[in-house]
Amino acid sequence: MTTTLDRATPADIADLRQLYYAVYGPHYPTALGTDPAEMSRLIADPHTLWLVARCTRTGGLAGSAAVHGEPGSRIGRLEGLAVHPEHRAGGLAGALTDELCRRTLGEGRLDSVYATVRTVSAGPQRVVSRNGFRPMGVLPNAVDLSSRESLALYARHSPGVLDRRVPVPEVPAPLVPLLRTAERTLGVDYAHTRATAPLAAPGAPPAGRLEMIEAPGFVRRRFHERFPDAGQWFYPLHTPNALLVADDGRFEVYAYLNRTGRYCALVAAHPGPAAAADYLEPITRTLTRAGTGYVEALLPLAQHGLLSAFLAQGFIPSALYPAMRPETDGDGFHDYVVMTRTAEQIDFRGVVVDAPLQPYLDAYVSAWAATYLPTLEVAP
Repeated sequence: MTTTLDRATPADIADLRQLYYAVYGPHYPTALGTDPAEMSRLIADPHTLWLVARCTRTGGLAGSAAVHGEPGSRIGRLEGLAVHPEHRAGGLAGALTDELCRRTLGEGRLDSVYATVRTVSAGPQRVVSRNGFRPMGVLPNAVDLSSRESLALYARHSPGVLDRRVPVPEVPAPLVPLLRTAERTLGVDYAHTRATAPLAAPGAPPAGRLEMIEAPGFVRRRFHERFPDAGQWFYPLHTPNALLVADDGRFEVYAYLNRTGRYCALVAAHPGPAAAADYLEPITRTLTRAGTGYVEALLPLAQHGLLSAFLAQGFIPSALYPAMRPETDGDGFHDYVVMTRTAEQIDFRGVVVDAPLQPYLDAYVSAWAATYLPTLEVAP
């Protein structure tokens, strides 16, 4: 079968929904493959490149993938990679991924593109690996499809970006296994980064009520009023749809809550992350009560105090994203780390990891054990 790669058009939306249903069934958790209004918006979005593979004989859709960006950012997210079951083994996934990277990274539009890849088989990992993506970590229990699944984080950088990383003087010691893994697999250098003890956990926050507001339009408008500069967000490419606020107004936490996939990303905090750091436990508890089984935050590797606060509340350093964001007043790039916490039992028996990803799984298991398993002492 021969195919051509074209930009997706609004006329493709019905066929795209059928494609994603054929690949993922009724549980696909993103609007890109299920919501016609959002799909139409993304197709028209100048910061999103959405390609489809068309059968030259029938005109039907054999595959689809997109790189999604946003104004003011040079990071892209590879998403929606799907090949119809009848057209697999023909290299379509690789062809779509390669063409998207050629048109974004290759033309200098973006500094890096990342992808979260399923771990139910090694195939998706090998597709992105063959197209220049390298593993950055494992995100256990990250999404609920037909069952709870773990994902892997991969990224590909434009030439020269990784060479312009801003040095990090120190990190909390529990992050060291992840950094050492990145040194071995990515060739980045943390030789001059000191490992120091995490800062002491804060005391219990003053009693008070934490309110959660789920009003996507209101949350989005308020968020953009508070954070006109995308550089203040924890997490790019995530528009918050939920707001957690202390009843005395001392802080606001903006989150992207996906009810279908039962996961949440913490996007930003006002007036700053430190204001909410003491409240991570009630924040996470509130999100768990709302049905979230997994919470993540993308934090600057250089912010020792903020990382310590997340570590104190049971978050695990799960993935590293070196050279993720450019300096605001220089030509260097800052490293970030993904901190995750799951409220559900982790079961790695169904996880399939390709060899390059295995060290990250080992680092996660080590970090989880150090956090949640007691140190046993033998009495003399």
